[in-house]
Amino acid sequence: MSLQSSPATAEPRRALVLGATGAFGSHTVAALLKHGWRIRALTRDPETARRKTGPAMPIEWIKGDALDKASVVAAAEGADLIVHAVNPPAYRNWKATVLPMVDASIAAAEAVGARLLVPASVYNFAPNAGADLDENAPQRPATRKGKIRVEMEARLRAASARGVRVLVVRAGDFFGAGGASSALDWLVLRSRGRPTALFRPGPKDIPRAFAYLPDLGETAAALLDRADELGAFEVFHFRGDVLTPAQLLAALRRASGNARLPAFPFPWPLVRLMGLWNETMRELMEMRYLWRAPITLANGKLVAFLGEEPHTPLDTALREALGELCAAPSAPPRARNGTTAPPVLSNHAA
Repeated sequence: MSLQSSPATAEPRRALVLGATGAFGSHTVAALLKHGWRIRALTRDPETARRKTGPAMPIEWIKGDALDKASVVAAAEGADLIVHAVNPPAYRNWKATVLPMVDASIAAAEAVGARLLVPASVYNFAPNAGADLDENAPQRPATRKGKIRVEMEARLRAASARGVRVLVVRAGDFFGAGGASSALDWLVLRSRGRPTALFRPGPKDIPRAFAYLPDLGETAAALLDRADELGAFEVFHFRGDVLTPAQLLAALRRASGNARLPAFPFPWPLVRLMGLWNETMRELMEMRYLWRAPITLANGKLVAFLGEEPHTPLDTALREALGELCAAPSAPPRARNGTTAPPVLSNHAA
């Protein structure tokens, strides 16, 4: 990569990160630190968050809740940037949490004059939207979560009209380290530190956009290095790797070093059945269309602005991601009645 590093400044830029231990949040923190930012992070449990990130990460942890507007506003004091990387885990309770959380971040950005960075997804687009969508593509969501995402972006745009500077970075399915928010966590079965099997989530020939989280974090940091050139409301599409399930499975086998790693169809009928009593399974079923339709993103605007899109070679990215994933403890999610649920394929989560 030949992207410029952080510009020299008299005083380090300061960022408040909501969701700093999550998928997008943790990798954006790492990229911002590399680009010279000071990081403050809001969390309900600072000690647990500190243990999770480790002592090497110079993060100032603040106790608070992203749903509590007063907590977010107080934590944002002195911040130049607010990273809104919070999302309900396992698809739970979107209706009651997503919009109140973004409203709290908007209020904080408005109160302290900070820029607001928000990751976005392809949920906003209809199943037949097509491939290579640019930033002006019409947003006609077909799901409840997609409609919430569209409303979320509408509120961000309205805030920008009031003077809040907003940067939206849209990507496809995350992969990389980051726990249950990473797609690989659900695509790869593993035991004793190694992959043991893979899931085929959809038709083998339907392309899908995948975003390697370190590259996405670097993209956000590189855009912020040129913040003075950004408009009040900017949206950039990150293309990432566009792969069919067949191509992804082949790449995962290469990365694992096991060309015979077995692959099984994802148990969608079981997911549908469990959705009768389990919210996560019900919401997952609604998003199945993303594995059946070629919804991908065009990055022409991003490349024109930065000169290139940060990109780690796919085999390297998957090898690094699998290594971190298999080194971490994992347990199958459980339904409310205590029975083991099938793995969830995370389409997008902050």
